[in-house]
Amino acid sequence: MLDHTFVISSTIAHYPEFPYQKMKEAILGKKYELSVAFVGTKRAQKLNVSYRKKTYVPNVLSFPLDDSHGEIVLCPEIAYPEAKDYFLSKDGYIAFLFIHGLLHLKGHDHGDTMESLERKYVKQFGVV
Repeated sequence: MLDHTFVISSTIAHYPEFPYQKMKEAILGKKYELSVAFVGTKRAQKLNVSYRKKTYVPNVLSFPLDDSHGEIVLCPEIAYPEAKDYFLSKDGYIAFLFIHGLLHLKGHDHGDTMESLERKYVKQFGVV
């Protein structure tokens, strides 16, 4: 039987090389089924308008489908210029946004607890 618990689909030729599967398992567990897509600005904005009624282009979106399935959409075109503001490499900032998205799927909202968990996982996975 194939393991389909973690799928990355990409509309861009490059995606950063961090231990995404291990990050997913640490935060959501091994049985959680996650799909990750890297998209351009038009697609990211369209999703944000359709599902959140927000018109800006997001760097990351999280979509919990149920208790054991979810999707994360990342927009590198928006994220890459933001990386320097967080003193991270471009790929490191994508990994940080991935962690951020995972924490949303876990049920966390923005705030002190989420920021503390982000710091914990950034350190654990050597995000730079």
